Amino acid sequence: MSDLSQQILRTDASGMPLEWIDYRQAVKLHALDMVAYTLGSPILTIHGGVNAGSHRQSRVRLHSILATHGNHQSHYRLDRGYTPPLCNETLFQRDGHICLYCGDHFRKRELSRDHVTPVSRGGQDTWNNLVTACIRCNLHKAGRTPEEAGMQLLAIPFTPTHAEYIYLQGRNILADQMEFLAAHFPRSSPLRQRLS
Repeated sequence: MSDLSQQILRTDASGMPLEWIDYRQAVKLHALDMVAYTLGSPILTIHGGVNAGSHRQSRVRLHSILATHGNHQSHYRLDRGYTPPLCNETLFQRDGHICLYCGDHFRKRELSRDHVTPVSRGGQDTWNNLVTACIRCNLHKAGRTPEEAGMQLLAIPFTPTHAEYIYLQGRNILADQMEFLAAHFPRSSPLRQRLS
């Protein structure tokens, strides 16, 4: 495989997922000797310059998962108080691009975020109070609760763990990366249930 856009999953040395990186960042980590080990399938080989003394060309083989030395500030992500940043893209991904009122699947531009408890009623802008809604359902619900609008919520909103958040940020996740990330999901994770 030689897709330069393929994301590589970076973890710390203990195997905790940290972030997605591109091939340039992965090569830099190899060059700085910060790579503890690699996992997963080889996805790309980068050829560098030729050594003047040995006349050998440098080569870096990149794998789908790369572990780096140290914790790299991951400790705060493991704290019970950690909440991943919230944006529409990851919210829509959490809910599978499905309107949690009508149950239909939509493209990103046809979706909106809905406050289950409206802001006008003291609802917070948090993972646990936000769901993905199509524009039609969001307009119908307006400033009411789902009960007041006669609408049933199809799933309970939840705050993703850091590993779940990394998954939600991914694009074109490979099978070995998905298996690695899913092993870090809580047993009761709605995302784990969706993937099985």
